[in-house]
Amino acid sequence: MMQQFELIAPCHFGMESVVKKEIYELGYEISEVSDGRVTFLGDAEAIVRANIGLRTTERILFKVGAFHAETWDELFEGTQALPWDDILFRDARFWVTKASSVNSALFSPSDIQSVMKKAMVRRMQRRYALEQFPEDGASYPIRVFLLKNEVTVAIDTTGESLHKRGYRKKAVKAPIAENLAAGLIMLTPWRAGRILVDPFCGSGTIPIEAAMQAANIAPGMNRSFTAESWTGLIPPGLWEDAREEAREAMTPEIDADIQGYDIDPEAIAAARDNARLAGVEHLIHFQVRPVSQLSHPKKYGFLITNPPYGERISSFAPGSNAPKSMAELRAARYQGGGGEGGQKLRLPAADLSGLYRTLGERFRALDSWSLYVITSFADCERELGLRAKKNRKIYNGMLKTYFYQFPGPKPGR
Repeated sequence: MMQQFELIAPCHFGMESVVKKEIYELGYEISEVSDGRVTFLGDAEAIVRANIGLRTTERILFKVGAFHAETWDELFEGTQALPWDDILFRDARFWVTKASSVNSALFSPSDIQSVMKKAMVRRMQRRYALEQFPEDGASYPIRVFLLKNEVTVAIDTTGESLHKRGYRKKAVKAPIAENLAAGLIMLTPWRAGRILVDPFCGSGTIPIEAAMQAANIAPGMNRSFTAESWTGLIPPGLWEDAREEAREAMTPEIDADIQGYDIDPEAIAAARDNARLAGVEHLIHFQVRPVSQLSHPKKYGFLITNPPYGERISSFAPGSNAPKSMAELRAARYQGGGGEGGQKLRLPAADLSGLYRTLGERFRALDSWSLYVITSFADCERELGLRAKKNRKIYNGMLKTYFYQFPGPKPGR
């Protein structure tokens, strides 16, 4: 039996329950759920399978340890006490890539990074009797979280954020992150075989993520990860075994009724290219169509969409200039970097209201459908002319949004 580790899966603030469910379905035990992250227990194979198979997390972090620190000396000693020499080879390239601090005495990211690097080097010098290390081997980027003076230290096994599946070569302004789109779909009762339409599909992320779920295509199957070079911890064969497991589980010929509409021809062209790269172009119908022409002859379909907000989405990542509110700080701390930035389509207030009113009118004209909308537009329900059965607060980048849920009737058996 392989050694067990604590692994951390950071996620969008508000999506913890979806990540937890995914981890359970992979077969691993959850040890802690907190704002913006889920911690679970697993071995080297779990690192591999989580990176390749999880749709809704930002990355997989290998927890090295935790300790209390209110002074720089305590941070140095606590870092030095961690078993770096059991994890890193003498040629390892190691650095603190992200440091974030909430309600802690130590709050300067650059100072935290500097002190911890020196402490790690001191520990490694005791093992290898070297003054300087070549750092020309495998990379071990370290992420550090300070919350109320409790320091959590982890190594990033992923590298580029897991929302980057590799299929989105073309994007329109402010695309929704792939892992967030996947999570929104999972928050609905939609399943393969049911109708799904995104009337504001942009570069196609929501329809593509739905099609990948329908065809059981693992999101990380066609990309690389930082931990692939950690041959001392993870046998190389585990990566190919997990990719082969994912390939065998695919069902690409499944029947699907997934559609994406947008008023912008360039967006639809990008969506078609992205779907082709994702291997799901045969499962999705994209069409240039304004929301005013939204219609469908069948019953019991789903509208799942990310319409214009009239807001700017920040590309803030932990370690840059910190926001002021506690809610923003918590969101920044736990998102683990990455995420989509850019600017949402900015519309005058009257046009934005009209767009939501039109969406509400077209939805009511559909027979027994369900509607799910993520937006920061404060008048969403009023302009739609609908009262949400549920809404869920979710941070999209640094922007607080709500996922409004208007479920329709269930189809008869």
